[in-house]
Amino acid sequence: SIMACGFLQTPWDPEVDLWWHDIMKNASKECEPVWCDAEDELFILYTSGSTGKPKGVVHTIAGYMLFTAATFKYVFDHHPEDIYWCTADIGWITGHSYLTYGPLANGATSVLFEGLPIYPDVSRMWNIIDKYKVTKFYTAPTAIRLLMKYGDEPVKKYSRKSLKVLGTVGEPINPEAWLWFYRVVGEERCPIVDTFWQTETGGHVLTPLPFATPMKPGSATFPFFGVLPAVLDESGEELEGEAEGYLVFKQPWPGIMRTVYKNQQRFEATYFQKFPGYYVTGDGCKRDKDGYYWITGRIDDMLNVSGHLLSTAEVESALVEHASISEAAVVSHPHPVKGECLYCFVTLKDGHDFTNKLIDELRKQGNCIS
Repeated sequence: SIMACGFLQTPWDPEVDLWWHDIMKNASKECEPVWCDAEDELFILYTSGSTGKPKGVVHTIAGYMLFTAATFKYVFDHHPEDIYWCTADIGWITGHSYLTYGPLANGATSVLFEGLPIYPDVSRMWNIIDKYKVTKFYTAPTAIRLLMKYGDEPVKKYSRKSLKVLGTVGEPINPEAWLWFYRVVGEERCPIVDTFWQTETGGHVLTPLPFATPMKPGSATFPFFGVLPAVLDESGEELEGEAEGYLVFKQPWPGIMRTVYKNQQRFEATYFQKFPGYYVTGDGCKRDKDGYYWITGRIDDMLNVSGHLLSTAEVESALVEHASISEAAVVSHPHPVKGECLYCFVTLKDGHDFTNKLIDELRKQGNCIS
């Protein structure tokens, strides 16, 4: 069935297509639930694998819904009067956990939108926040950096007084983007929940709690209730205190995936074989002297340049600190002497030119890390 929606033009075949509003006229309001066991499969969501075919991540009913309900309630400080907006695609895990299951389990009022954040104009996001009085806003660092390059004026055209909590998801957020989000969008009064999690974890595993966790720009801060992280070295030894290494988890939590669809062997090999007894995230992290966790990027995104291990995320973060750069991506390239070298790709902010002077300045930015 098809629902009329704005001015979209939809191909129509009268032999197979029906209007949603027509078939709903005679629909019953009663819907007998199907009784299921707690560990019955709820959905299978495919995520990329470093080798081979994508993995079918299996989540089950009770644990997943408990975890998404709890993380949504506490991470976003949800209250019945809130208007919540998550900009994620509903077909990805963020759309499942924090656009569908988590909000619905809490009876939340949610904003859904279609199209692009910069069409018909670059103020679209801020217009929606103003129009619907959004109180909790959850989006990706990529979207923040995209909107940053258009400056502050498109944001300030609209009121953001309704906002109470801001959130980021999908990748580590560089400090420059974090500060712009905090100062310009949130007017220095909205806490930012920088959430770390994966398709496999089902919900937030490292995250600040708004108004409770002192923030550090770029840090996912501390574990959520019941989540027990650890940092391991290459030999699998747990590192104490200030450390950098592999991010793992020491015990299960309700939302953890149960298996890879029809491939239990791949499930065990991917997540538990490298360090037996631990769930291996595949991410590197740093833990600072205050116990805060900082995601440094995928372990397979680590580069070995002249014997020095470099995180692509750290180099990218250094590059976007330059006033001319809105986005950066760093990849490895073989080098006959150093083993590997860095290839850096950057997107310029509007009004800036790619000059030799800029190249020199960016090299200096990168050298701060490398």
